[in-house]
Amino acid sequence: MARRRLPLPSMGRRGMVPSRDLSQDGAIPMVRPARATSLVDSGVYRDGERVASPSDLSATVAALREEPGRTAWMGLYRPAAEELTALAEEFGLHELAVEDAVVAHQRPKLERYGKTLFVVLRAARYLDDVEEVEFGELHLFIGPDFVITVRHAESPDLSAVRRRLEADPELLARGTEAVLYAILDAVVDGYGPVLRGLGIDIDEIESQVFSGDPRVSRRIYELSQEVVDFQRAVTPLVAILDGLTAGFEKYGVDEELQRYLRDVADHVTVAAERIDNYRGQLRDILQVNAILVGQRQNEEMKAMTEASYAQGEEVKKISSWAAILFTPSLISGVYGMNFAHMPETQASWGYPFALSLMLVLSVGLYVAFKRRGWL
Repeated sequence: MARRRLPLPSMGRRGMVPSRDLSQDGAIPMVRPARATSLVDSGVYRDGERVASPSDLSATVAALREEPGRTAWMGLYRPAAEELTALAEEFGLHELAVEDAVVAHQRPKLERYGKTLFVVLRAARYLDDVEEVEFGELHLFIGPDFVITVRHAESPDLSAVRRRLEADPELLARGTEAVLYAILDAVVDGYGPVLRGLGIDIDEIESQVFSGDPRVSRRIYELSQEVVDFQRAVTPLVAILDGLTAGFEKYGVDEELQRYLRDVADHVTVAAERIDNYRGQLRDILQVNAILVGQRQNEEMKAMTEASYAQGEEVKKISSWAAILFTPSLISGVYGMNFAHMPETQASWGYPFALSLMLVLSVGLYVAFKRRGWL
């Protein structure tokens, strides 16, 4: 059954899109305004050599169909739904995969629809200036004679992957699986600098923890979130590569490509193990930080308690001396009221008695406070 073709968008020089009716009646082409095409680069290859560089999707499909044995690689950046829908009609892409590629925000996965592979990858790069990890999303449609890559972020740099493949025609001639391998390899290689950057951040956090920096708790939390996000990007790749490996024999994948993909799988496994180690380190650091914070709080409470105790001791001393000094003042105040009828004031023993009473009471209070430890 012949596949029905829809008109594919093509970009003119003045921002106009010629829309040609491909039906048999040969209607006159119409020209309508359109937004800039999402096509970043497009190449048609034969035996690993680039034979055409079409400037739009319709020309790419036409060049691909010119003769058997050609393959096409179309690189798109945040394409519109109508562009992917047209490609879906042309190459028989599954509507669910097309929907995922348009909406984005998908988890890394591998799905096979007939002879077409649909792969979602999460690229990552480490930004040294802000010490953060930036993630990018990439969707790939891999068919027998075509590769469609859909990027939703600046990374990964697929132009570098294309240049690498075009510089190695022998590898590119092995088929569209070679493009899949090269992209997987580039994405996984990009994880290396991220792992190194995260490792340096963890070392710095360990120093901050033991230096008592109060900002370290927030940094531990933020770094833990980045490691979790990075793990979500890397860990599913293990299952993706296992799925590709399982289909080697069934789909007749080139033996040399099988070796390359196994090498990528080894690198992914190493990366996944390192991320697990990083998560364990951060959990340990968080626990150590909590212990240190608790110790510092206990020390602060102890210092406050000691200061409060010392202050209480001083209050006791002051209160004791105030009581001792208050007693003579009380007695002298009583006899200083100058009432006419105060027998003690007329007696010869009155003055020595008052002094003796002041002394006895003061000494008694001093001895009592001393025994209590107030003085």
